[in-house]
Amino acid sequence: MAEPAVKIPDAKVALSTASVYPESTATAFEIAARLGYDGVEVMVWTDPVSQDIEALRRLSDYHQIPVLAVHAPCLLITQRVWSTDPWTKLQRARAAAEKLDASTVVVHPPFRWQRQYARDFVAGIWRMANETDVRFAVENMYPWRYRDREMLAYAPDWDVTRDDYRHFTIDLSHTATARSDALDMVDRMGDRLGHVHLADGRGSAKDEHLVPGRGTQPCAEVLERLALTGFDGHVVIEVNTRRAMSSAEREADLAEALAFTRLHLASAAKVPRR
Repeated sequence: MAEPAVKIPDAKVALSTASVYPESTATAFEIAARLGYDGVEVMVWTDPVSQDIEALRRLSDYHQIPVLAVHAPCLLITQRVWSTDPWTKLQRARAAAEKLDASTVVVHPPFRWQRQYARDFVAGIWRMANETDVRFAVENMYPWRYRDREMLAYAPDWDVTRDDYRHFTIDLSHTATARSDALDMVDRMGDRLGHVHLADGRGSAKDEHLVPGRGTQPCAEVLERLALTGFDGHVVIEVNTRRAMSSAEREADLAEALAFTRLHLASAAKVPRR
């Protein structure tokens, strides 16, 4: 039997609910279903629906779109969501993932001023990962820059490959902002890469989250490498559509991102030499 010409991994393509902001979490489920995404990643933030497991379950059932991942509330604007204690936030994110049958919790490294949390973070993530089948996938971040100044805002490090975690998330908007080599980071993460946030950037000091293909990041090359290695995690479209002039324009951007991902999340199979 002839070998297939194209190799496609088992990875599912999900829509981050953050990608529809300023529209709601509920709208994200609706758009994901209409455009043909495989699922959603719920960004837990100030939208009350994103914090309500039963509401999320009802949305998932109604739209027949699964929750594949839960992004723990790690942003500055979510400091009081699900408690002010960071470990409580992660415990609640794990409980949400378990109840929603999501396989992954995405977590950022601590802010440097969260000293005790940062000190215990690596060991604590391992401890939590050992208590569940849910993956805790720690996400690469970036230095904060202002003009010619650079602030290291994350600890133990914004480059999470410098520490020992069971699973990683790579975010290609963050590699752009950090001005780091995305393909090299994929290689360093190796088989511990469990989750991908797909977006683009131009190397600005601002975390841009552009539609894939509109910046300078090797989005296509990363997806093709995932196909070659048989990646079985999730690829999540996490883009900024705040500047969309209408809901139709926002939806067009998200359709374009999905088409780009499906096109490149495949690799030409190696043809044996005769």
